[in-house]
Amino acid sequence: MTCEKSKQLFSKAKNLLPGGVSSPVRAISPYPFYTKSASGSKITDVDGNTYIDYCMGYGPLLLGHNHPAIKEAITKQLDNGWLYGTPTELEVKLAQRICNNVISVNMVRLVSTGTEATMGAIRAARGYTGKNKIIKIEGGFHGAHDAVLVKAGSGATTLGAPDSLGIPPEFTKQTLQVPYNDIDAMVDAIHGYVGEVAAVIMEPVMGNIGPILPMEGYLEEVRAVTRENDIVLIFDEVITGFRLAMGGAQEYYNVIPDMTTMGKVLGGGLNIGVIGGKKEIMENISPAGKVYQAGTFNGHPLSMACALATLDVLEKEKVHEKVNLAGDGLRAMLRDSINDLGLDYYISGVGSMFKMFFGDIPANYQEALKCDKEGYFEFFHRMLKSGVFLPPSQYETNFLSTTHTDEDIAATVEAYEKNLRP
Repeated sequence: MTCEKSKQLFSKAKNLLPGGVSSPVRAISPYPFYTKSASGSKITDVDGNTYIDYCMGYGPLLLGHNHPAIKEAITKQLDNGWLYGTPTELEVKLAQRICNNVISVNMVRLVSTGTEATMGAIRAARGYTGKNKIIKIEGGFHGAHDAVLVKAGSGATTLGAPDSLGIPPEFTKQTLQVPYNDIDAMVDAIHGYVGEVAAVIMEPVMGNIGPILPMEGYLEEVRAVTRENDIVLIFDEVITGFRLAMGGAQEYYNVIPDMTTMGKVLGGGLNIGVIGGKKEIMENISPAGKVYQAGTFNGHPLSMACALATLDVLEKEKVHEKVNLAGDGLRAMLRDSINDLGLDYYISGVGSMFKMFFGDIPANYQEALKCDKEGYFEFFHRMLKSGVFLPPSQYETNFLSTTHTDEDIAATVEAYEKNLRP
């Protein structure tokens, strides 16, 4: 396997792009591969190497690369134009479809990214409640805006400090953090700031450090304590929305938040974000209310068309039933492999999400940090040489798509066994 063209491109990119890439997660040492094309479950680089892809665009491509229905939707919409600056019938249709599928959502604002969605949801919750503080889960990722870029704390309940230069400390002093799967810490944070907490924002399944799953009863307890204290519960389902089920993780676990953010899978590979929630909250968003949110590319016609096409395929082909079953099978085979090899590693996941932890299975961020991230990164490179592309971090989720075949999965398990051997 040669990667000389990718190496040369990265050498040039380092002088043109910060760190040589357009997003930090793509900065793979010593250099990333550069993609030329992709189709189905496979991705091909500029040097002609083809990999079985479990990164899947970091989650959006539940239907695989280059899906014909998505391509057709793009082509058809291009013939009609791709930006108007006016409302379209497409956004009305999509809003209705989302509201029909996601039980917590009565009204939506259609935006361009998950970052915009979480930022808008927090702003709406603050405007609705008249309170300023928010609680997030330690290690939870909700985009790259100031209020949620908060360093991991050392205590059970911590006041936030900026996790990036350029963010004034005052911006994150309104952000509290608590560990995942720790209801006592959540209760302590709420009781420690009685009447000050506007919202709890959380991934129902921790996607950017795992996946790490909720313990039995945890989501229900969070729902109860937020309701008792008039706090808006926001489920960040940018990853899990339309992936675990048509109604997302809230349907899968039967816990209903007040607001939901979505993205990734819904767009079929095009950029999209959704702020959704109860009507009494959402009606505070401009122009109906005084919570300002706007965007030139909100409700972008191409994204709307692709989202509608994605929903058609998900519904007609009963995708979740099939892909979740495939995920169960893959996780079982990987567990058998590490048991046969006598390794103290663990497989985590749910539905079409999975990950091998190089250590004990974690229940929260601090436990995840104890895993062997350097060992995982070395394993990542060995898998890449074997033709399997995994996310290049111990703390990113692997994703299955509908296009991963039995042959793909068998080859993947074989590669895991080969590259895990001492």
